[in-house]
Amino acid sequence: MNRLSGVRGVLFDVDGTLLEDDRPIPGAPQTLDRVRSLGIAVRLTTNTSRRPRSAVASVLRRGGFRVDDREVLAPCVLARRRIVDSQRTRAAFLLPAAAREDFEGVVEDEKHPDWVVVGDIGRDFTWERLNRAYRWIRGGAAIIALHKNRVWDNGVDGIVLDAGPFVVALEYATGVEAELVGKPSLPFFRLALADLGLPPDQVMVVGDDLEADCRGGAAAGCRTALVLSGKTAREEAARSRLRPERVLESVADLLE
Repeated sequence: MNRLSGVRGVLFDVDGTLLEDDRPIPGAPQTLDRVRSLGIAVRLTTNTSRRPRSAVASVLRRGGFRVDDREVLAPCVLARRRIVDSQRTRAAFLLPAAAREDFEGVVEDEKHPDWVVVGDIGRDFTWERLNRAYRWIRGGAAIIALHKNRVWDNGVDGIVLDAGPFVVALEYATGVEAELVGKPSLPFFRLALADLGLPPDQVMVVGDDLEADCRGGAAAGCRTALVLSGKTAREEAARSRLRPERVLESVADLLE
């Protein structure tokens, strides 16, 4: 039975939904193929800022997913658009070097940047680097937060601090509010809906994060499904006031 009646597009989260430690979650590639076979458009969403979307697509393909680079939607895509459209194109990056591939047309400038782009740099969030960012912002640069995730499982150390706490530290120190472009921000989901060319009530967001995926998707007017294969446990989902349309053990159960 097709449990996606009325759905013409699906936004699949990547980490914790399709992949676990860069390995495919059992049944996930087949589920993606089955969804496509129903004539449903697919986009893959991620808040990752550790690598460019071409690398995300490459990891998915190695895992057996049929994916084009353009189908991966990441905060860097929206951040680049925001910076280029502003015609103030000088930026300083708190971002891994590889991820800067997605910022074509943006000039890296660590003397007088117009923007400070904050992503996940892990152990490189040192006092020295944060203090330089503080000075850039106090000097007039705006902050773009690729996301504000609190924590993530890095596959080595378990649950560790993500970029969110450092974004908040810079906001507190400078008195400047960051412009959030990753999930659960409305601009991110508007970008995804525009890319699909579909109204929100015909799109389902499938992810493992109650806040980033389900709350963000619902705020954009989309239908939502929570999977329990990632960061959200069933007990946490039961305690939450947020009620996704469906709660699944795995994305492999989406069409069951």
